[in-house]
Amino acid sequence: MASMVDGGTLRRQWQHCLHARGNGHAGGGPPHRVAVLALDGVLPLDLGIPTQVFTSVPGAPYAMTLCGREPGPVPTTAGFDLAVTAGLEALRHADTVVVPGYAPHLAEPAPAVLRALAGHHERGGRLVSICTGAFALAAAGVLDGRTATTHWRFAGELAARYPRIEVDPRVLYVDEGRVLTSAGVAAGMDLCLHLVRRDLGAATANEVARTLVAAPHRDGGQAQYIRRPLAAAGDGTTLAATRTWALARLHEPLTVRGLAAHAHLAQRTFARRFVAETGTTPLRWLLTARLDRARELLESTELGVDRVAEQSGLGSPSNLRLHFRRALGTSPTAYRATFAPADSPDGSTSRNPAHEH
Repeated sequence: MASMVDGGTLRRQWQHCLHARGNGHAGGGPPHRVAVLALDGVLPLDLGIPTQVFTSVPGAPYAMTLCGREPGPVPTTAGFDLAVTAGLEALRHADTVVVPGYAPHLAEPAPAVLRALAGHHERGGRLVSICTGAFALAAAGVLDGRTATTHWRFAGELAARYPRIEVDPRVLYVDEGRVLTSAGVAAGMDLCLHLVRRDLGAATANEVARTLVAAPHRDGGQAQYIRRPLAAAGDGTTLAATRTWALARLHEPLTVRGLAAHAHLAQRTFARRFVAETGTTPLRWLLTARLDRARELLESTELGVDRVAEQSGLGSPSNLRLHFRRALGTSPTAYRATFAPADSPDGSTSRNPAHEH
Protein backbone atom coordinates (compact mmCIF):
# COMPACT_ATOMS: atom_id res chain seq x y z
CA MET A 1 0.00 0.00 0.00
CA ALA A 2 1.04 3.59 -0.50
CA SER A 3 2.09 5.50 2.60
CA MET A 4 -0.76 7.34 4.24
CA VAL A 5 -0.90 11.14 4.01
CA ASP A 6 -2.98 13.15 6.46
CA GLY A 7 -6.12 14.88 5.21
CA GLY A 8 -4.85 18.36 6.05
CA THR A 9 -1.76 17.92 3.87
CA LEU A 10 -3.84 16.60 1.02
CA ARG A 11 -6.27 19.48 1.29
CA ARG A 12 -3.42 21.99 1.13
CA GLN A 13 -1.94 20.18 -1.87
CA TRP A 14 -5.34 20.16 -3.61
CA GLN A 15 -5.93 23.84 -2.95
CA HIS A 16 -2.41 24.74 -4.06
CA CYS A 17 -2.93 22.91 -7.35
CA LEU A 18 -6.37 24.45 -7.75
CA HIS A 19 -5.01 27.94 -7.19
CA ALA A 20 -2.11 27.34 -9.56
CA ARG A 21 -4.38 26.02 -12.31
CA GLY A 22 -7.58 27.75 -11.29
CA ASN A 23 -8.60 29.44 -14.52
CA GLY A 24 -11.17 26.72 -14.96
CA HIS A 25 -12.20 24.50 -17.79
CA ALA A 26 -13.28 27.50 -19.82
CA GLY A 27 -9.71 28.72 -19.52
CA GLY A 28 -8.33 25.61 -21.20
CA GLY A 29 -7.50 23.38 -18.23
CA PRO A 30 -8.49 19.72 -18.61
CA PRO A 31 -11.55 18.60 -16.65
CA HIS A 32 -11.23 16.49 -13.52
CA ARG A 33 -11.94 12.91 -14.58
CA VAL A 34 -14.49 11.01 -12.48
CA ALA A 35 -15.06 7.28 -13.03
CA VAL A 36 -18.17 5.77 -11.42
CA LEU A 37 -17.57 2.04 -11.02
CA ALA A 38 -20.81 0.04 -11.22
CA LEU A 39 -20.31 -3.38 -9.64
CA ASP A 40 -22.73 -6.28 -10.08
CA GLY A 41 -25.88 -5.63 -8.06
CA VAL A 42 -25.33 -1.87 -8.05
CA LEU A 43 -27.99 0.21 -6.27
CA PRO A 44 -29.51 2.54 -8.90
CA LEU A 45 -30.00 5.51 -6.55
CA ASP A 46 -26.43 5.27 -5.27
CA LEU A 47 -25.26 5.21 -8.87
CA GLY A 48 -27.42 8.16 -9.90
CA ILE A 49 -26.24 10.51 -7.15
CA PRO A 50 -22.61 11.05 -8.27
CA THR A 51 -23.50 11.07 -11.96
CA GLN A 52 -26.16 13.72 -11.35
CA VAL A 53 -24.13 15.89 -8.97
CA PHE A 54 -20.90 16.02 -10.97
CA THR A 55 -22.63 16.61 -14.30
CA SER A 56 -24.72 19.43 -12.78
CA VAL A 57 -21.71 21.66 -12.01
CA PRO A 58 -21.70 24.79 -14.23
CA GLY A 59 -18.90 24.96 -16.77
CA ALA A 60 -18.41 21.16 -16.95
CA PRO A 61 -15.27 21.00 -14.78
CA TYR A 62 -15.81 17.26 -14.31
CA ALA A 63 -15.67 14.62 -17.06
CA MET A 64 -17.81 11.59 -16.20
CA THR A 65 -17.20 7.95 -17.18
CA LEU A 66 -19.48 5.07 -16.20
CA CYS A 67 -17.57 1.81 -16.07
CA GLY A 68 -17.85 -1.77 -14.88
CA ARG A 69 -15.55 -4.72 -14.43
CA GLU A 70 -15.72 -5.02 -18.21
CA PRO A 71 -17.78 -3.36 -20.95
CA GLY A 72 -21.28 -4.73 -21.29
CA PRO A 73 -24.41 -5.17 -19.14
CA VAL A 74 -24.18 -4.71 -15.37
CA PRO A 75 -27.13 -6.05 -13.31
CA THR A 76 -28.76 -3.70 -10.80
CA THR A 77 -30.85 -4.45 -7.73
CA ALA A 78 -33.88 -2.96 -9.50
CA GLY A 79 -34.09 -5.74 -12.08
CA PHE A 80 -32.69 -3.89 -15.09
CA ASP A 81 -29.19 -3.91 -16.54
CA LEU A 82 -26.88 -0.98 -17.13
CA ALA A 83 -25.05 -0.81 -20.43
CA VAL A 84 -21.50 0.34 -19.67
CA THR A 85 -19.01 0.94 -22.44
CA ALA A 86 -15.84 1.04 -20.31
CA GLY A 87 -14.09 -1.50 -18.12
CA LEU A 88 -11.50 -1.26 -15.37
CA GLU A 89 -9.08 0.51 -17.70
CA ALA A 90 -11.11 3.67 -16.98
CA LEU A 91 -9.71 3.70 -13.45
CA ARG A 92 -6.18 4.15 -14.80
CA HIS A 93 -7.18 7.45 -16.42
CA ALA A 94 -9.42 8.77 -13.62
CA ASP A 95 -8.61 11.37 -10.99
CA THR A 96 -11.52 10.33 -8.76
CA VAL A 97 -13.17 6.89 -8.62
CA VAL A 98 -16.62 6.55 -7.03
CA VAL A 99 -17.93 3.14 -5.95
CA PRO A 100 -21.72 3.20 -5.38
CA GLY A 101 -23.39 0.69 -3.09
CA TYR A 102 -24.14 -2.83 -4.29
CA ALA A 103 -25.84 -5.99 -3.04
CA PRO A 104 -25.13 -8.46 -1.69
CA HIS A 105 -22.54 -6.32 0.05
CA LEU A 106 -20.65 -9.30 1.54
CA ALA A 107 -19.95 -10.70 -1.93
CA GLU A 108 -16.34 -9.65 -2.40
CA PRO A 109 -15.65 -8.05 -5.80
CA ALA A 110 -13.46 -9.89 -8.29
CA PRO A 111 -9.69 -9.76 -7.68
CA ALA A 112 -9.25 -7.63 -10.81
CA VAL A 113 -11.58 -5.01 -9.33
CA LEU A 114 -9.70 -4.96 -6.03
CA ARG A 115 -6.36 -4.64 -7.80
CA ALA A 116 -7.70 -1.75 -9.88
CA LEU A 117 -8.99 0.09 -6.80
CA ALA A 118 -5.74 -0.46 -4.88
CA GLY A 119 -3.73 0.63 -7.91
CA HIS A 120 -5.72 3.83 -8.26
CA HIS A 121 -5.01 4.63 -4.62
CA GLU A 122 -1.30 3.84 -4.95
CA ARG A 123 -1.07 6.20 -7.93
CA GLY A 124 -2.38 9.01 -5.72
CA GLY A 125 -5.97 9.09 -6.98
CA ARG A 126 -9.05 9.89 -4.93
CA LEU A 127 -11.40 7.05 -3.91
CA VAL A 128 -15.01 7.61 -2.86
CA SER A 129 -17.62 5.11 -1.71
CA ILE A 130 -21.35 5.50 -1.24
CA CYS A 131 -23.25 3.23 1.14
CA THR A 132 -22.04 -0.39 0.86
CA GLY A 133 -19.42 0.63 -1.69
CA ALA A 134 -17.22 0.90 1.40
CA PHE A 135 -17.01 -2.90 1.46
CA ALA A 136 -15.23 -2.83 -1.91
CA LEU A 137 -12.72 -0.24 -0.67
CA ALA A 138 -12.21 -2.28 2.47
CA ALA A 139 -11.61 -5.48 0.50
CA ALA A 140 -9.04 -3.59 -1.59
CA GLY A 141 -7.18 -2.65 1.60
CA VAL A 142 -7.42 1.11 1.17
CA LEU A 143 -9.45 1.66 4.35
CA ASP A 144 -6.98 -0.09 6.67
CA GLY A 145 -5.92 2.22 9.49
CA ARG A 146 -8.56 4.79 8.56
CA THR A 147 -11.92 5.92 9.86
CA ALA A 148 -14.79 5.07 7.53
CA THR A 149 -18.54 4.77 7.47
CA THR A 150 -21.27 2.94 5.60
CA HIS A 151 -25.02 2.42 5.94
CA TRP A 152 -25.75 2.18 9.67
CA ARG A 153 -27.42 -1.20 9.16
CA PHE A 154 -24.18 -2.73 7.87
CA ALA A 155 -21.63 -0.82 9.97
CA GLY A 156 -21.26 -3.67 12.45
CA GLU A 157 -20.53 -6.12 9.64
CA LEU A 158 -17.93 -3.80 8.14
CA ALA A 159 -16.18 -3.45 11.51
CA ALA A 160 -16.26 -7.18 12.22
CA ARG A 161 -15.09 -8.21 8.76
CA TYR A 162 -12.29 -5.59 8.58
CA PRO A 163 -11.01 -4.96 12.14
CA ARG A 164 -8.24 -2.61 10.96
CA ILE A 165 -10.91 -0.03 10.01
CA GLU A 166 -12.34 2.39 12.59
CA VAL A 167 -16.01 2.28 11.57
CA ASP A 168 -18.15 5.21 12.70
CA PRO A 169 -21.85 4.51 12.18
CA ARG A 170 -22.92 7.89 13.62
CA VAL A 171 -21.85 10.09 10.74
CA LEU A 172 -23.13 10.83 7.27
CA TYR A 173 -19.68 10.79 5.71
CA VAL A 174 -15.98 10.74 6.50
CA ASP A 175 -13.35 12.72 4.61
CA GLU A 176 -9.82 11.37 5.02
CA GLY A 177 -8.29 13.32 2.17
CA ARG A 178 -7.92 10.95 -0.76
CA VAL A 179 -10.31 8.37 0.69
CA LEU A 180 -13.92 9.34 1.45
CA THR A 181 -16.84 7.17 2.53
CA SER A 182 -20.51 7.94 3.03
CA ALA A 183 -23.40 6.37 4.86
CA GLY A 184 -26.44 5.05 3.02
CA VAL A 185 -28.27 6.43 0.01
CA ALA A 186 -29.02 10.14 0.60
CA ALA A 187 -25.75 10.61 2.50
CA GLY A 188 -24.07 10.10 -0.86
CA MET A 189 -25.58 13.43 -1.91
CA ASP A 190 -24.00 15.11 1.12
CA LEU A 191 -20.64 13.60 0.25
CA CYS A 192 -20.73 14.50 -3.44
CA LEU A 193 -21.76 18.08 -2.65
CA HIS A 194 -18.94 18.19 -0.12
CA LEU A 195 -16.50 17.18 -2.85
CA VAL A 196 -17.76 19.97 -5.11
CA ARG A 197 -17.42 22.37 -2.17
CA ARG A 198 -13.90 21.15 -1.46
CA ASP A 199 -12.87 21.35 -5.11
CA LEU A 200 -14.66 24.49 -6.27
CA GLY A 201 -15.87 26.37 -3.21
CA ALA A 202 -19.09 27.01 -1.32
CA ALA A 203 -20.80 29.18 -3.94
CA THR A 204 -20.52 26.52 -6.65
CA ALA A 205 -21.64 23.74 -4.31
CA ASN A 206 -24.62 25.80 -3.19
CA GLU A 207 -25.59 26.49 -6.80
CA VAL A 208 -25.50 22.77 -7.58
CA ALA A 209 -27.53 22.01 -4.46
CA ARG A 210 -30.19 24.53 -5.47
CA THR A 211 -30.38 22.94 -8.91
CA LEU A 212 -30.88 19.53 -7.33
CA VAL A 213 -33.28 20.87 -4.66
CA ALA A 214 -30.96 19.52 -1.96
CA ALA A 215 -29.50 20.83 1.28
CA PRO A 216 -26.13 22.31 0.27
CA HIS A 217 -24.28 21.88 3.52
CA ARG A 218 -24.96 20.32 6.91
CA ASP A 219 -21.74 21.00 8.77
CA GLY A 220 -18.83 23.46 8.71
CA GLY A 221 -15.72 21.64 9.87
CA GLN A 222 -13.09 20.23 7.51
CA ALA A 223 -13.05 17.10 9.67
CA GLN A 224 -16.34 16.51 7.86
CA TYR A 225 -17.94 14.39 10.53
CA ILE A 226 -21.60 15.29 10.10
CA ARG A 227 -23.99 13.85 12.62
CA ARG A 228 -27.03 12.10 11.20
CA PRO A 229 -30.19 14.14 11.80
CA LEU A 230 -32.57 12.37 14.16
CA ALA A 231 -36.33 12.17 13.85
CA ALA A 232 -38.29 15.40 14.14
CA ALA A 233 -40.62 16.09 17.03
CA GLY A 234 -43.47 13.64 17.29
CA ASP A 235 -46.22 16.24 17.02
CA GLY A 236 -45.29 16.92 13.39
CA THR A 237 -43.85 20.40 14.02
CA THR A 238 -40.36 21.37 12.92
CA LEU A 239 -38.03 24.27 13.51
CA ALA A 240 -37.34 24.84 9.80
CA ALA A 241 -39.04 28.25 9.85
CA THR A 242 -36.86 29.39 12.74
CA ARG A 243 -33.70 28.23 11.00
CA THR A 244 -34.76 30.11 7.85
CA TRP A 245 -35.45 33.19 9.95
CA ALA A 246 -32.00 32.93 11.55
CA LEU A 247 -30.23 32.49 8.22
CA ALA A 248 -31.65 35.84 7.10
CA ARG A 249 -30.24 37.49 10.25
CA LEU A 250 -26.80 35.99 10.66
CA HIS A 251 -25.30 39.49 10.84
CA GLU A 252 -27.38 40.20 13.94
CA PRO A 253 -26.64 39.03 17.50
CA LEU A 254 -28.59 35.78 17.74
CA THR A 255 -29.05 33.82 20.95
CA VAL A 256 -30.68 30.54 21.88
CA ARG A 257 -33.21 32.55 23.88
CA GLY A 258 -34.09 34.60 20.79
CA LEU A 259 -34.37 31.54 18.57
CA ALA A 260 -36.59 29.82 21.12
CA ALA A 261 -38.80 32.89 21.33
CA HIS A 262 -39.22 32.91 17.56
CA ALA A 263 -40.25 29.24 17.70
CA HIS A 264 -42.65 29.98 20.61
CA LEU A 265 -40.97 27.34 22.74
CA ALA A 266 -39.33 27.22 26.11
CA GLN A 267 -35.55 27.44 25.78
CA ARG A 268 -34.87 23.88 26.99
CA THR A 269 -37.60 22.43 24.79
CA PHE A 270 -36.26 24.35 21.81
CA ALA A 271 -32.70 23.15 22.39
CA ARG A 272 -33.85 19.54 22.70
CA ARG A 273 -35.91 19.68 19.50
CA PHE A 274 -33.15 21.48 17.64
CA VAL A 275 -30.66 18.69 18.39
CA ALA A 276 -33.28 16.09 17.45
CA GLU A 277 -33.81 17.71 14.04
CA THR A 278 -30.28 18.69 13.09
CA GLY A 279 -27.97 16.48 15.15
CA THR A 280 -26.18 19.54 16.54
CA THR A 281 -26.77 22.32 19.06
CA PRO A 282 -28.21 25.72 18.12
CA LEU A 283 -24.92 27.53 18.80
CA ARG A 284 -22.88 25.06 16.74
CA TRP A 285 -25.41 25.33 13.94
CA LEU A 286 -25.14 29.13 14.03
CA LEU A 287 -21.35 28.96 13.86
CA THR A 288 -21.56 26.60 10.87
CA ALA A 289 -24.04 28.87 9.09
CA ARG A 290 -21.88 31.95 9.73
CA LEU A 291 -18.76 30.25 8.45
CA ASP A 292 -20.66 29.20 5.35
CA ARG A 293 -21.85 32.78 4.82
CA ALA A 294 -18.30 34.06 5.26
CA ARG A 295 -17.05 31.58 2.68
CA GLU A 296 -19.66 32.71 0.16
CA LEU A 297 -18.79 36.37 0.75
CA LEU A 298 -15.08 35.70 0.31
CA GLU A 299 -15.78 33.87 -2.95
CA SER A 300 -18.34 36.18 -4.49
CA THR A 301 -17.47 39.68 -3.24
CA GLU A 302 -14.46 41.94 -2.78
CA LEU A 303 -15.43 42.90 0.76
CA GLY A 304 -12.58 43.32 3.21
CA VAL A 305 -12.10 40.78 5.96
CA ASP A 306 -13.59 43.18 8.50
CA ARG A 307 -16.82 43.54 6.47
CA VAL A 308 -17.00 39.80 5.87
CA ALA A 309 -16.70 39.21 9.61
CA GLU A 310 -19.42 41.77 10.26
CA GLN A 311 -21.89 40.57 7.62
CA SER A 312 -21.44 36.89 8.51
CA GLY A 313 -22.04 37.57 12.19
CA LEU A 314 -18.58 36.47 13.30
CA GLY A 315 -17.89 39.96 14.64
CA SER A 316 -14.25 40.82 14.23
CA PRO A 317 -11.49 39.91 11.77
CA SER A 318 -9.60 38.11 14.54
CA ASN A 319 -12.66 36.02 15.37
CA LEU A 320 -13.15 35.24 11.69
CA ARG A 321 -9.53 34.13 11.34
CA LEU A 322 -9.75 32.04 14.50
CA HIS A 323 -12.79 30.10 13.34
CA PHE A 324 -11.48 29.72 9.79
CA ARG A 325 -8.27 28.25 11.14
CA ARG A 326 -10.10 25.88 13.46
CA ALA A 327 -12.76 24.73 11.00
CA LEU A 328 -11.03 24.95 7.62
CA GLY A 329 -7.33 24.83 8.40
CA THR A 330 -6.63 28.03 6.48
CA SER A 331 -6.99 31.81 6.68
CA PRO A 332 -9.74 33.92 5.07
CA THR A 333 -7.18 35.50 2.74
CA ALA A 334 -5.80 32.14 1.62
CA TYR A 335 -9.33 30.79 1.17
CA ARG A 336 -10.25 33.73 -1.07
CA ALA A 337 -7.07 33.27 -3.10
CA THR A 338 -7.99 29.63 -3.64
CA PHE A 339 -11.71 29.89 -4.35
CA ALA A 340 -12.44 33.39 -5.65
CA PRO A 341 -13.27 33.12 -9.38
CA ALA A 342 -10.43 33.78 -11.80
CA ASP A 343 -11.19 35.70 -14.99
CA SER A 344 -11.34 33.54 -18.10
CA PRO A 345 -10.22 34.87 -21.50
CA ASP A 346 -13.83 35.42 -22.52
CA GLY A 347 -14.50 37.50 -19.42
CA SER A 348 -16.47 34.80 -17.60
CA THR A 349 -15.43 33.34 -14.29
CA SER A 350 -15.04 29.67 -13.58
CA ARG A 351 -12.83 27.15 -11.82
CA ASN A 352 -11.61 23.65 -12.46
CA PRO A 353 -10.82 21.02 -9.82
CA ALA A 354 -7.15 20.23 -10.09
CA HIS A 355 -5.78 16.73 -10.30
CA GLU A 356 -4.52 15.42 -6.96
CA HIS A 357 -1.59 13.57 -8.37
